[in-house]
Amino acid sequence: MQIQLQINIDDNFLLSLKEKKDEFIKQMIFHHALMLYRKGKLSLGKAAELAGYEKYAFIQKLQSEGEPIFDYENELTAQMASSANHVLTLMEHS
Repeated sequence: MQIQLQINIDDNFLLSLKEKKDEFIKQMIFHHALMLYRKGKLSLGKAAELAGYEKYAFIQKLQSEGEPIFDYENELTAQMASSANHVLTLMEHS
């Protein structure tokens, strides 16, 4: 099942942004999907689907927008770095 949304936006916004209606709508949907992904409400794949992209194309879009693909919390990042250092130490002593 699909739902259809309707919003009213004054043409002045599109003129100010120098954007066409279809591109503006696509960008709005992309940014909403991105926000839901950032909040952890949608997986990367589901955010891509919502935005109308294949998963790989969505990742490329994120990269072109300068968005991090994976935004790990500080504690998880520290654990990953510690594990990597441990593996490197073991490799050096082998």
